[in-house]
Amino acid sequence: MAEEPSQCREKLTNLTVEVGKNFFLFMVMVIMCNGLHFLTKPYSHPRITSDILVGIVVGNIGIVRNLFEKFNRTFGFIIDFGMMCYMFALGIEMDPYILLKKPPRHVRVAYPGICITILLGIIFSPFVTYFPNRDKILEFTTALSLLLASTGSPVLTRLLTQLKIGKSDIGKLAIATAMYSDFFCYFLLSICYILVPLPETCDDLALDVETEKKIRMGFGVLGEVLFTLLFSPFFMSWVDNENPEGRHMKGPHLILSLAFVVLMCASSSLNGFSPLLSAFLVGVSFPREGRVSKWVITKINYLLNTIFFPIFFLWVGFEADLRHFEAGNINTWTQILMLIILSIIGKVGGALVSGATEGFRWPEATAIGLLLTTKGHLHIYLAIKVMGCGRATSKSTVIGMILAIFFTVLYIPSVVAQIIRRARKKVPTHRLALHSLDPSSELRILLCVHGPHNVPASINFMEISKGEADPGILVYVTDMIELTDEISETLERDEGLHTETVEDTEVTNAFQAHVLDSGEGITLKRTMALSTINNMPQDICILAEDLMIALVILPFHRRQRQDGTMDIGNQGFRYVNRKVLRSAVCSVGILVDRGFGSFEELSRSQKTVNVAVIFIGGKDDREALAYASRVTQHPAVKLTVIRFLVDTSAESSRLVGYRIILPDQEKEMQLDDECFAQFYEKHVVGGKIAYMEKHLASAAETFTILKSFEGKYSLVIVGKEGGVNSILTKGMNDWQQCPELGPIGDVLSGPDFSMTVSVLIIQQHRLKGDIDGLDEDFSIMSYNKF
Repeated sequence: MAEEPSQCREKLTNLTVEVGKNFFLFMVMVIMCNGLHFLTKPYSHPRITSDILVGIVVGNIGIVRNLFEKFNRTFGFIIDFGMMCYMFALGIEMDPYILLKKPPRHVRVAYPGICITILLGIIFSPFVTYFPNRDKILEFTTALSLLLASTGSPVLTRLLTQLKIGKSDIGKLAIATAMYSDFFCYFLLSICYILVPLPETCDDLALDVETEKKIRMGFGVLGEVLFTLLFSPFFMSWVDNENPEGRHMKGPHLILSLAFVVLMCASSSLNGFSPLLSAFLVGVSFPREGRVSKWVITKINYLLNTIFFPIFFLWVGFEADLRHFEAGNINTWTQILMLIILSIIGKVGGALVSGATEGFRWPEATAIGLLLTTKGHLHIYLAIKVMGCGRATSKSTVIGMILAIFFTVLYIPSVVAQIIRRARKKVPTHRLALHSLDPSSELRILLCVHGPHNVPASINFMEISKGEADPGILVYVTDMIELTDEISETLERDEGLHTETVEDTEVTNAFQAHVLDSGEGITLKRTMALSTINNMPQDICILAEDLMIALVILPFHRRQRQDGTMDIGNQGFRYVNRKVLRSAVCSVGILVDRGFGSFEELSRSQKTVNVAVIFIGGKDDREALAYASRVTQHPAVKLTVIRFLVDTSAESSRLVGYRIILPDQEKEMQLDDECFAQFYEKHVVGGKIAYMEKHLASAAETFTILKSFEGKYSLVIVGKEGGVNSILTKGMNDWQQCPELGPIGDVLSGPDFSMTVSVLIIQQHRLKGDIDGLDEDFSIMSYNKF
């Protein structure tokens, strides 16, 4: 009897040692993956490439293989469970209702690539003998074609974000298209699995599954999806109500939610359906909003990245035994190249077809197609699972598939680099700024309005901006109309609907009446930006580029009430203003109307309008000064230029330390002085306008001066950002309500600052020749026909 405790102790000790070895191996794997990724990151290689390399190398070391074999079944269970979590997280981020809606642009881009790739896969893959055994050849070929047509959207999303184009128009389109490609292909794969399910073991490949089992499986999956779709929103809404934001989730509610998810994922698997696809379908059917969904997504992604993926790629290296790789066999490399070629031809061909129909150029279409060839973790997992069926395919073929997946990710950084190179070449060609505009050329303005309430101020702005009759200005008055479901249904119902029925005739009549009565020097044209809030900034920027606009004027998102105060405004239009400021190919102004439109039209009024221009320094202030040069030419405008200068006599030691002038800042100051000297000589010396200097020592004094404008000026023109003398605005950012207006513009436009002073905030065109950064949501896609 004494020997039994000793044997138990010995077994427990051995087990502890083996577990310790596995934990040590896991830590080594994590360190090596992170280390190699750190070394390759400067070369823009994504994380998955370093993980694959480390996994294959470590997994083929003899000691590691011997250790792994002892725990093979345990690791296999961990891998299967982790991939179920991966598929659930992938599904929960997708919108199933998109199948019932009018297909948006990314869906129209996805379909041609999916169809062409599936067709090429079904036609050519049987001839390359990926599956030498003829049993279930149709099923395996169809599955391979669907996987070729899909994209590793999580990998592509992370890759484009890492390579700093995730916020660009082409990056957003590629990510959205990849997600829909995954959704459609995996949804189609689920249907195919129901119609032609695979046997439970590889030994039964030659056997056909009974029709009764197919029907039972189909009804099981349908019931699982419908129950999740119908019941889960109510259940999760109850959990959210019981656990409001800002508090920790209650343990019982969290356990109930997880139990519900597990139960739903397992229900169809009891009828023989794939657990992997079951988790995906449940994720698709699960509500995307709510605390539980966010918590699940956050935790799953954290566990996948920190714990699961190192184990996963170690498992990949173990299964991909390089001793079985037939490197000397030409058929091996033919299979690898064929997979890559079929994927590239299918995706690029589909992107070119969609580019021809959607109207974007072939270089961008080709780039999108290449980005969509990216494959990911699921493709590697399924390839290895197929390897378990030795009669269906060989280990050498599967290793070749893994290498093909590796190569699809390897060239993506080069594609992104080419996109950035094209963007850098394209953007500087649109250098449209008022200060560099030829005085003898016509000024083109895109004047945007939300509705009739913007018309009076817009007309007066147009009037003071016209300058001399020759060359005058060309104004495109643009209705900013949000595309709602109601408008969309009207457009679909009335196929031949003209834009006049969408545009506001009151707006059109008011502008036309002004031009006919007294608009000498003004050429008026009408256009419209009819789109969703998300797409409206891009549409405005494209419109400005196509029309070669030099200045876009946007209405402020807040409106003045009858009592003179400002309302909270339309946050959708605020989003539009901010995005246009960041993406426009020309200068942009935001007009804050506080009674500027209440004047009788200036062309017929005998009243003088007092306008002030604030000049501190910097590109935007120089642009405001360039615009003021046109305003001086209107007889009804009395213009005053106010220059804010630093009071050097009041500088403290702290102030002196703050104002360390760098070489770039010194150059900017020289440009400021030159620009202002030219303006002074041209307009101030001749007595056309008034001039004042304000010597200030702090932002507090700046604020006091701005406060004194009440009752003196009807309109204040200011640049968005100040120059190197930012000591005059230092601290104003602490209480900014609308940072997109800049420090001075935000103060002047504050809801409690003034009731009578209108403000025009101008930003000079940002020359984006050095596109390199996640915050720069640059635009490269021009939607023109081939």
